[in-house]
Amino acid sequence: MAGGKPDKAAKDKTAAKVAESKAVQKEARKAKRAESKARRRQIWEAFKMQRREDKALIPWMVGVFLASVLVVFGIGWLLGIEWFLLPIGIAVGVLAAISVFGRRVQTSVYSKADGQPGAAGWALDNMRGRWRVTAGVAGTTHLDAVHRVIGRPGIILVAEGAPHRVKSLLAQEKKRTARVAGSMPIYDVIVGNDEGQVPLRKLQRHLMKLPRNISPKEMDTIEARLSALGSRAAALPKGPMPAGAKMRSVQRTVRRR
Repeated sequence: MAGGKPDKAAKDKTAAKVAESKAVQKEARKAKRAESKARRRQIWEAFKMQRREDKALIPWMVGVFLASVLVVFGIGWLLGIEWFLLPIGIAVGVLAAISVFGRRVQTSVYSKADGQPGAAGWALDNMRGRWRVTAGVAGTTHLDAVHRVIGRPGIILVAEGAPHRVKSLLAQEKKRTARVAGSMPIYDVIVGNDEGQVPLRKLQRHLMKLPRNISPKEMDTIEARLSALGSRAAALPKGPMPAGAKMRSVQRTVRRR
């Protein structure tokens, strides 16, 4: 009997752990389903919004879907396995249609944000990969801004705003950064649609095409050194300003801060 009590206690403890583990797994599955459902709802809402604004969306998606299916089916017909490849063609068509949808949504978003104060900072914050973005390291009350990005290329200063103001602002910030950066490569970019500037929709691609000059460890080192510089900018909008926003009221708010 005495020997049976510890065995029973151990079994009860094991059973409790198993029950707890099952409960945790159940909650994890529930959270995953809720997240997946929310994502699908967001995609559906984005699709409905894009469809209202982009009348060519459905024709493009249908056209790309059919073209993909026909190409795969045609290859299968030449090989004598057209019906075997048909499901693969449908899957490829669906992926191609989704890709078209994503690209047109992205183009629409960038078109709306283009030229709005804070748009470049928003685009940088949404970059994928190992990029350290510090928005608004320098700026003016007119909402011109210089953002600092640290990546494998080195240090990239990205300016947005009126060209006649941001050029001097960018030059000042580059000089200030160079005192700390030493021999670290420093690139400067002005976002815009004029000659010598980088359009907003191409900003992320432009940065990713820059050569890799430093290691992740060097990125950590230079980030720590640059953080001591602080910011010379007033509070800037967290993303593109709405098209109908009143600049004067925003500028007054910035001055107060």
